[in-house]
Amino acid sequence: MGKIRCPLRPSSMTLDRDRPEILTPPEHPQACCTQQTLTVPPEVTAKTAQKHDYPSAAWRRSYARRTGAERGFATAKDPATNDISRGWCRLMGLTPLTLFAVTLLIVRNQRILAAWNARQEENQQRAAKGLPPKTRRRRRKTLATLATAGPP
Repeated sequence: MGKIRCPLRPSSMTLDRDRPEILTPPEHPQACCTQQTLTVPPEVTAKTAQKHDYPSAAWRRSYARRTGAERGFATAKDPATNDISRGWCRLMGLTPLTLFAVTLLIVRNQRILAAWNARQEENQQRAAKGLPPKTRRRRRKTLATLATAGPP
């Protein structure tokens, strides 16, 4: 790993002298000291394998749920709306903390549902006027806009 100097790994001997050094290496070293690669049996990789192939549409749909989960945790911890930082509750124990956390998530879900309903209502009003649904403003810049833009 490039952290210690060991005569069994000649490349590690080029590290600085201030690194720890193994002065007497074992006569019969472990496999990690002698081999370059590691073969993992299929039984082990089955536990860590992904359900879907990486760039597939199924993988993208599955991974999109992850961003929703992360957004949920982020808004639950956001002090602008909810505050579950250390010391937010004076009661101790699993039951009161769980009850407060569940209540917080209920309020968060109601707020998200109210915002979604407002967007749907606005889109229906726009459709009644013959306008397309309102889209969110693009936050990221494309390469084309970056190339045509002048220096900052």
